[in-house]
Amino acid sequence: MNRTALLIISLLFLVAIEVLRVYFIMPFPGSQRTDSINTAYFINKNIWWLRILGFMLLLGPAIYVYGRTKTWKKITLSIFLLLYGVVFYFFNFKFLADKMFYQPNNKILATVRENKVDSSKLIVGVTINGESKAYPLEIIGYHHQVQDTVGGEPVMVSYCSVCRTGRVFSPVVNGQYQHFRLVGMDHFNAMFEDVDTKSWWRQATGEAIAGKLKGQHLKELPSEQMRLGAWIRLHPDTRIMQPDPDFAKQYKDLEGFDNGTINSGLEHRDTASWQFKSWVIGVVVGTQAKAYDWNDLVKHRTITDTIAGTPILLELENDNVSFHVKQQDANGDMIPVQAYQEFWHSWKQFHPYTMVYK
Repeated sequence: MNRTALLIISLLFLVAIEVLRVYFIMPFPGSQRTDSINTAYFINKNIWWLRILGFMLLLGPAIYVYGRTKTWKKITLSIFLLLYGVVFYFFNFKFLADKMFYQPNNKILATVRENKVDSSKLIVGVTINGESKAYPLEIIGYHHQVQDTVGGEPVMVSYCSVCRTGRVFSPVVNGQYQHFRLVGMDHFNAMFEDVDTKSWWRQATGEAIAGKLKGQHLKELPSEQMRLGAWIRLHPDTRIMQPDPDFAKQYKDLEGFDNGTINSGLEHRDTASWQFKSWVIGVVVGTQAKAYDWNDLVKHRTITDTIAGTPILLELENDNVSFHVKQQDANGDMIPVQAYQEFWHSWKQFHPYTMVYK
């Protein structure tokens, strides 16, 4: 192989690894519709070794160009190296998820009396050991995850606005408290990396899908989604997460997310039923998953059904956004069951054997 070909190959290789490292785990055209996590994880885990390989291939031809060729060839190589520098900067400091979405600098939890969040806003609510806290979607939707303590227990309150999935997990992994960072997404769902093992965890399921802990699951904690006013009525002593003033612009960009009118193709609601961005209520009982059309619930107000032999009741409050799902226990009592409002594409992606209520 001649020096020119090696020079071109090494430059293309360096550019490719920087681009693909981010492409596979961010919402670029086509990137979220393929099963590319293993490739993405390999590139991210070995990025410095791949860079060293690329520069080793580049070194010899570059020395030759700068030492023995005409000026125009030296200028051309310099331009291409500069372009690589631009690619390196943007794909490492601008396009990475944790360079776009930050954790709150000021985590403020206010009492009902101190609260400044409008009572019409949607929240993810958590109650543990008698303590209740509410996390507005238009706040945690930007941060993607907020680690906190409820009832003396550590919690990781997560939200993916592109999937419309709210999940609350225990951040304790194998007995150790763990910190997480947003690393990207998989099939449009937020993905977190733990600090210790660098494993990648899928937000919708809490499953580690790459790395040392692949196959393990975070423990999910009970949560509910409803209007803040409805949550306060049920939990008058709740504390409510307040907007961090350092991120006022970012929160403003999510205005309209609650009702699906946000001006974003990734987060805007499709008001028709059973479309990619249609809203559904997802319920899992035992090993059986089932999806319910949000439009159907709004129309009928209540839905009764059976999942895996267990009677289920879905109820919608008069505000048309606060919903409750209950199941019948062995004593015949109706008790809360974990349920989610999310986009249809997300529910069927991560529950491929889901049943559909029609």
